[in-house]
Amino acid sequence: MSKFSQENVLSVHHWTDNLFSFTTTRNPSFCFRSGEFTMIGRKVDEKPLLRAYSLASAHYENRLEFFSIKRPDGPLTSRLQHLKEGDEIIVSRKATGTLVIDNLEDGRNLYLIGTGTGLAPFLSVIKDPETYLRFENVVLLHGCRRVAELAYGEMITDKLPRDELVGDFARYQLIYYPTVTRDRFYNRGRATDLIVSGKLFADIELPELEPQHDRVMICGSPGLVRDARELLVAKGFVEGNQGKPAQFVFEKELAERNRFVFGEGGAHEP
Repeated sequence: MSKFSQENVLSVHHWTDNLFSFTTTRNPSFCFRSGEFTMIGRKVDEKPLLRAYSLASAHYENRLEFFSIKRPDGPLTSRLQHLKEGDEIIVSRKATGTLVIDNLEDGRNLYLIGTGTGLAPFLSVIKDPETYLRFENVVLLHGCRRVAELAYGEMITDKLPRDELVGDFARYQLIYYPTVTRDRFYNRGRATDLIVSGKLFADIELPELEPQHDRVMICGSPGLVRDARELLVAKGFVEGNQGKPAQFVFEKELAERNRFVFGEGGAHEP
């Protein structure tokens, strides 16, 4: 059996001049856990050009969804940004990654901290009923430069609470906290600054982070990951991984596979 399947693009949505998302068909044999990523791509000169992309769709959905930046000189994104309905795309039959709740110990509050397209794996996590069964509160903090880059806001605040499977969970347990750094907005500031200052916790009316009850997932720019890790370790949090759950995790394998260069607003190919 081939390691890859050929899927067809079902829809494409352009959020801004720099961000877009698309959905594809899903091979019935493809399985993944919420928060994982897979390799996708297109053929270039009859050879597959592949990059790692987080799965933004739920593990039970019959389609796959991906959230991406646009970069004119990106080897793959320069091609993906021109996708249209019916186009073919290559999708690996295997998914992996560290941003899964299995890598976290049980706790009271789950914080999902992402910047730009780092939101993608958390879209999968917040659609999973298991997330809400494991944690009392799920806080999704999405940081961007501009208000227009806060993609999926309507889905999170309007559609998800009305979802037949997770709507009741989302209405009572999900706390969405979008924030920007360059536009006027009701939430402003970098994710780590909002945590250090305590403003995040004052706004959402939860106690400040502590390792006994809180668990954290991080996905975004190297600056965010570095600063968030330092902050958490200083507070006594322990990093978890495959086979050894702990109090926080971050996605490192995806970045290493792609050798991405991250900017504040998302992930960019070199």
